[in-house]
Amino acid sequence: MGALPKKKVTQRRRNNRRSHHHLRLPQLSACPQCHRPKPTHQVCPFCGTYNGHAVLDVKETARPL
Repeated sequence: MGALPKKKVTQRRRNNRRSHHHLRLPQLSACPQCHRPKPTHQVCPFCGTYNGHAVLDVKETARPL
């Protein structure tokens, strides 16, 4: 048997507890090479560059969207 609450939890206390349960939007920045939005601190999926260096050959690693 599980524990039973002694008192009813108010809406305010319940909502304050759940205030951190939201999803965060992904942080996007413009790629300096192709100027398209990309996730920060990751290789650009469109041109394959990171920090000014070509890391991926996009034609070989292209995936369907």
